[in-house]
Amino acid sequence: MFLDRVKIWVRAGDGGAGAATFRHEAHVPRGGPDGGDGGRGGSVYLRVDPGQTTLRDFQYRHHFKATPGGRGTRARRHGKAGDDLHLSVPPGTAVFDDGSGQLLADLVANGQEAMVARGGRGGLGNTHFKTPTHQAPRHAQKGEPGEERWLRLELRLIADIGLVGLPNAGKSTLLAALTAAQPRIADYPFTTLEPNLGVMDLGMFDARRPTIADLPGLIEGASTGAGLGHAFLRHVERTRVLVHVVDGASRDPEWDHGVIREELRAHDPALLEKPMLVVLNKLDLPAAAAAWPAFRAARVAQRLRVVAVAAATGLGIADLREVLAELLPGADELETATDATGVVVHRIDAMGDGFAVEHEDGAFRVRGRRIERLAAQTDFEIEESAERFQRELARHGIDAELRRAGVAAGDTVRIGVTELEWEAQPWEDR
Repeated sequence: MFLDRVKIWVRAGDGGAGAATFRHEAHVPRGGPDGGDGGRGGSVYLRVDPGQTTLRDFQYRHHFKATPGGRGTRARRHGKAGDDLHLSVPPGTAVFDDGSGQLLADLVANGQEAMVARGGRGGLGNTHFKTPTHQAPRHAQKGEPGEERWLRLELRLIADIGLVGLPNAGKSTLLAALTAAQPRIADYPFTTLEPNLGVMDLGMFDARRPTIADLPGLIEGASTGAGLGHAFLRHVERTRVLVHVVDGASRDPEWDHGVIREELRAHDPALLEKPMLVVLNKLDLPAAAAAWPAFRAARVAQRLRVVAVAAATGLGIADLREVLAELLPGADELETATDATGVVVHRIDAMGDGFAVEHEDGAFRVRGRRIERLAAQTDFEIEESAERFQRELARHGIDAELRRAGVAAGDTVRIGVTELEWEAQPWEDR
């Protein structure tokens, strides 16, 4: 089964908690804080594996978690970092945030990788909070939660040559004639329901070995989702050369040719700018032989290269190989992915260290990367930690902004996943 679209859930590891410990040794009369830091959580990466051609690894398993960081311990021993999780995907995998639809990464080059969930930072131990006036801090940070999200993975095949055409145009037969591939072939439409791949030999004096994809048949309206629709057209985008196969024995080969060109144009006009070769197939049949002169003249008028073949008998296949060899790039370029760099979209927090206060379902919501991280790393069960967090609210102006927004005693304030009840009197800075 060719699987080219899946949804998966990924979660990075939480950071380990920092330790709040003190030295207790007979020869150290005033042993100070010695709590170690927590280890960072493991992150989740997607990495291109050239040996994969489908997303089949994700067919039955959809949830993936990296390991958390270890807790800090006494004697300033830091927690162990969590192991990163690397998931292999085939070249041509586009990665989207399933909730927002935002493109996160477009992975095409061998070995290219992208982080899709960042591991949480480890919490700081109490050694970091010792000051000249506060020699025995009991405050240590909790680990930061790891990121989690649902992702949509879409595979867009990377092939040197893509065979396109209406159902039953003979694309699978042509693939079998050009390569050693053995696709399913039958004399009825929609025999091919998923792409077939093959490697073409250009001859003993040509070291290039281009890949050919026999892509499922299009129908009129495919660009708007009819038939196999977008599930097919996705795979056309990354081919170097398009070979438009037309059934020469059909009722109207000229109409067939126009339909496919219009669907390609409607999906993406840039597709018609790719090197294209039109192939009239089934030349061994009388109807195709009769249609060939007029069909060839029309293509020449459009300045399109055109050849005629009979894929079932091998007629014209040698000439077709020669034309394809001319259209393909040199060996060095052919060994490079069609889009060697890919597109990696870096997620930028537009708010930075800023914040915003909003009303939300009868409560107050504080948004901001820095303050949300601080709330997640605060242990509100420890009075010293809670007081420190309150001072941070005042220091960053969040306390004042909440008051301007109308917060009152007993109101709920949400920061990230943390819910707090607003006190009547804030703690004084100490």
